[in-house]
Amino acid sequence: MPYVLLALGAAALLLALNARLPRRGLVLLVPSFFAGWLTIELAPHLLAAELAGLGLAAWAGGLDAWPGWAGLALGVLGAAGTVETIIAARRTTVTLRDSGAPLDLDPEGAPRYPRAHLVVPPLCFIPRRGVKVDRNIVYREEGRLRLKLDVYRPAAEGRLRPGLMQIHGGAWVIGDKREQGLPLLNHMAVQGWVGFNVNYRLSPRATWPEHLIDLKHFIAWYREHATEYGADPDFLCVTGGSAGGHLTALVALTAGVAEFQPGFEDVDTSVRAAVPFYGVYDLVEPGPWPIPMGATGLMQKMVFKQSFRENPEAFAKASPVTYLSEDAPPFFVIHGSKDSLIPVAEARRFVERLRDVSKAPVLYAEMQGSQHAFDVFPSYRTARVIEGVERYLTGLHRKYREGGPPSVPGEVTRSLG
Repeated sequence: MPYVLLALGAAALLLALNARLPRRGLVLLVPSFFAGWLTIELAPHLLAAELAGLGLAAWAGGLDAWPGWAGLALGVLGAAGTVETIIAARRTTVTLRDSGAPLDLDPEGAPRYPRAHLVVPPLCFIPRRGVKVDRNIVYREEGRLRLKLDVYRPAAEGRLRPGLMQIHGGAWVIGDKREQGLPLLNHMAVQGWVGFNVNYRLSPRATWPEHLIDLKHFIAWYREHATEYGADPDFLCVTGGSAGGHLTALVALTAGVAEFQPGFEDVDTSVRAAVPFYGVYDLVEPGPWPIPMGATGLMQKMVFKQSFRENPEAFAKASPVTYLSEDAPPFFVIHGSKDSLIPVAEARRFVERLRDVSKAPVLYAEMQGSQHAFDVFPSYRTARVIEGVERYLTGLHRKYREGGPPSVPGEVTRSLG
């Protein structure tokens, strides 16, 4: 048993160190990501498990020899690191200024947010009270192709409400509408929005740009059918994470690009705002990557099915940075500082370039200490970010209803978490 206690203590310390310093090497990248992701976003659950494991091992005789005492010391250090992670997440602050959203301010002028409630992960898949969910609605049907979406909307009837398109991630090859964006969609529905969690074709069966074309088909469907679900067909925003963040940015920046709207080129596919989470924005320039993202085996063999070296123009056409212009809609870009899958420098350079040309607000929030896909779980940090996104988008919708232009570029404080 002393060696069991030693193993538990060493595991606790390794998890805490990996959360702070994630590995980026080819071999350790994926396991380091998953370990860090679960450690950071489920830190309270992990802390309870660590303390229970250490306590049981010590009670069962783990302290009868020196390895047990060494394991206990390591476990205490690991648990302390987990506590620090919890405290950092609880400090997460997303401050919006000049966004048009009403803020409840404290005496020092900072916004008050309600305390985040700890939720057991499976419960995030259950619709909140007051939310109605319509599942598996077909939005595109051609031959054997049937693409579906889920609608999250207020249960109470009322005037037409703003719409929000959610695009799941999964490296363009996996993922489903049932798995991602659920905390955000439930919260937005409670606040009076209608959310559409949209599936699209995935690689390797799909070849770029079929993913984007499918999402454009959704917007065309939305224009015709939004009122059936209580949404305003003239007001749609878009959000998504990872590959969904990449697609979110492209949807927002390529309105009316005929290449991505074959057969429905005249349909208005513009959106009012974009909120990409931890996305990829440039497939051609390496920047924070050892090689360009487009040159990876995933992109060449499974998504594009062509050589990056022989046809870099195809990868440039799939890069959001290619379509930056002064007419870009408002953007709220969100990324984690400890993201080991998509380096945070990718978001920083995209925001800098977009701010150089866009006339619309470009806000940026960097979640300190946060991993990739942090918002999948309704953690303390997720609650703060979701509230910030809702206030930002609600402020834009209020400007729309008042007939005014989007508010001037706001300020988003970097997360203390």
